[in-house]
Amino acid sequence: MAHISIIGTGNMGQAISGLAAKGGNTVELLNSSDTGTAVTGDVVVLAVPYASVATVIAQRGAQLAGKVVVDVTNPVNFETFDGLAVAADGSAAAEIAAALPDSQVVKAFNTNFASSLVAGDVGGQPTTVLLAGDDADAKALLAGVVGAAGLRAVDAGGLNRARELEALGFLQISLAAGEKISWTGGFAVVA
Repeated sequence: MAHISIIGTGNMGQAISGLAAKGGNTVELLNSSDTGTAVTGDVVVLAVPYASVATVIAQRGAQLAGKVVVDVTNPVNFETFDGLAVAADGSAAAEIAAALPDSQVVKAFNTNFASSLVAGDVGGQPTTVLLAGDDADAKALLAGVVGAAGLRAVDAGGLNRARELEALGFLQISLAAGEKISWTGGFAVVA
């Protein structure tokens, strides 16, 4: 089992905390503004909005060295709501990896709504959590956390695949915001 620190106490932080605990992992849930409490987890989930990531890294970067850092953000341009707020050939996960060279960054949970993580299924299928990262051990550790909670982890490839995961996350958010799908829905991969 893993010891997981989650920075961010919103819907996603709460949902990921619940599924991690369900799988038998120990979890500490930290408010992003509570910089006085040290991060102790071997896995650290950044469950904060994309716009807050730089501040979290500036405040806690040294504490994240040597840890698996999970990026759940969707860098949506909320001013125009017409695309992502990262370079066309980049991703939020790539930016985080560049800022934390001594961490193993994994993109995950950004294609899930919190409700699908809590429910554990989408359309009668186990909720699918897509993972992207360059460190096989880090992805395997996170896949174990996801699987122990009864969800399905699918390895989407290297961290360069985070761009596609972020585009998929943006598509899902825009469909829900446009009331074309429910905020309780999601994607499931059937093999």
